Amino acid sequence: MRDTNFGFPRVPPPSSPAAAPAAEPSPKRRRVGEAAEEPPPPPEMREEALERLRGVVRDSVGKHLYASAIFLADKVAAATGDPADLYMLAQALFLGRHFRRALHLLNNSRLLRDLRFRFLAAKCLSSCCLVVRTMSEFIRGKMIKIAAWNEHYVSDVFLLILDNEAARRATGPIRFSDMHEELKEWHQCLLMLGDAKVDEHGKVLDQDDGSDIYFDKDAEDHEINIKSAICFLRGKAYEALDNRDLACQWYKAAIKADPLCYEALECLVDNYMLTCEEESELLSSLQFREEDGWLSAFYSCLITKHEKYYVVEAKFKELERESCSISSSSSGETLKNNIDVLACKAEYYHQSGEYQKCWQLTSSLLERDPFHLKGTLVHLAAAMELGHSNDLYLLACNLVKDYPQKALSWFAVGCYYYCIKKYDQARRYFGKATGLDGTFPPAWIGTGIAYAAQEEGDQAMAAFRTAARLFPGCHLPTLYMGMQYVRMHNFKLAEQFFTQAKSICPSDPLIYNELGVVAYNMKEYRKAVQLFELTLDHTSSSLNEMWEPTLVNLGHALRKLKEYQRAVSYYERALTFPTKSLSAFTGLAYTYHLMDNLEAAINYYHKALWLKPDDQFCTDMLTYALESSCHSTARRRVV
Repeated sequence: MRDTNFGFPRVPPPSSPAAAPAAEPSPKRRRVGEAAEEPPPPPEMREEALERLRGVVRDSVGKHLYASAIFLADKVAAATGDPADLYMLAQALFLGRHFRRALHLLNNSRLLRDLRFRFLAAKCLSSCCLVVRTMSEFIRGKMIKIAAWNEHYVSDVFLLILDNEAARRATGPIRFSDMHEELKEWHQCLLMLGDAKVDEHGKVLDQDDGSDIYFDKDAEDHEINIKSAICFLRGKAYEALDNRDLACQWYKAAIKADPLCYEALECLVDNYMLTCEEESELLSSLQFREEDGWLSAFYSCLITKHEKYYVVEAKFKELERESCSISSSSSGETLKNNIDVLACKAEYYHQSGEYQKCWQLTSSLLERDPFHLKGTLVHLAAAMELGHSNDLYLLACNLVKDYPQKALSWFAVGCYYYCIKKYDQARRYFGKATGLDGTFPPAWIGTGIAYAAQEEGDQAMAAFRTAARLFPGCHLPTLYMGMQYVRMHNFKLAEQFFTQAKSICPSDPLIYNELGVVAYNMKEYRKAVQLFELTLDHTSSSLNEMWEPTLVNLGHALRKLKEYQRAVSYYERALTFPTKSLSAFTGLAYTYHLMDNLEAAINYYHKALWLKPDDQFCTDMLTYALESSCHSTARRRVV
């Protein structure tokens, strides 16, 4: 049966009936106008009235009538003084955003030894932190609008905010006093939760468990463990205090205490706190119930983004099978077409370079749920790769309108400007996204890529270093730093960064491609061939145009080893994609030239020059091939 208590405890009726009321006294004659003396209501009638009020409180919360819920819960708590009723009042105050009042009530209740009371008090403190931050951002936002209105600067809907000097001053950092107040609240939150230690594997040591007041013994089986919730809140507090190592350990403790605490795993995965190997170890250590097989399968799909095609497909098929345990139909269609499952699959398509598939899937996903933020992020990435600037513009406008305080909204604006090659503006909005949320990985990586597009290597490296420090489980910043060193022809240092990226995520084929490029430039052609072949082994079952440069690179390396027939086969595979590159035509022409197949070489030199008529190498080699062809024709005639 669905729980309709909205987190409030049920108060069971008394186990033994109250004493029978005394015998009714004989009626007395009273004077005219004298009020009749009503007998006091029996205790069981009082209990029925209180239980009715508790039900009304729960219903008021369900209808978001928080003032009514607070009013009635206060009267029930005053009448009984029961811990369950005090907790119900504190919950109503919390949901009505009266955080300080709820905290005061919990502190005065002298029941903070109980884990539930302690957790709710800590949640009040953490919510006070968010209120401080939100108010600061609200005031800054008002200053921006006033400054922009006074200047009448309306030439660009996005640059309206940041191109105005007064507005730029308004978007300065939050005042030190606000920041100090926020940090103070987070420290108090940790003090409220009590002393505890955790090791690097998420095992809690020396925890002061306190005493639990179980309000509803029957509800224990379908609740998230309160200790898991406390571990998660500790993780949030340490993350806010910029202690990401301890935050990671407490998140692991939370998910280990109760695998149903999805928020903990979401923080670990979305904030890239764990490497691929650590994610797999964590998942294997979780103890799922027999009926939670679908959850284990979903978590497996969530962390297998860079695995081989058949591995990922097997994971999704396992999820479909396990979903039958909670689906009303035997086919498991409900969970198969679930929004979160589709978003997970779309993310895999994006990681494997199948951008068109990813775009189609996220488009259908957002038609069903236009405000699914994780699906929106993948949709943005696919749109940018495909160059859909109009879609990016519309999506960015809607996000800024609906979520002006979210980093994702301004990241979308940056994606639009990057797509139309306005890198200054893209950088500016990626920076605004990192200002709103310093733990938003795509914004930091986007900032570095925008700097790199303008050949500003030092600034790009600074952004990538920050991302690598904040997100130790994300291999992309390290990979992009290696690419920057390749651009600077510092191949030894580039190889070190690529090796480090490989240790974080050994299943990403792009890493092996870049290691092959380094080996090729260091004239280690046999090693380069092995690495390029390893790249193709790690891609999906059907190659797409993203891997066309890898095929060309493999052809170049084989040509250097004088394995011309194999080189020709890889060049021809590269030319089967719609994006026919100059390098593929040139490499094929030159290979045929080395094989003394002058007719084929001349044909492909012409095709290469059709793509780039001023290419000096092709022009010179075409001239040389034509001369050689003429000489050979003349010799045949003489003979």
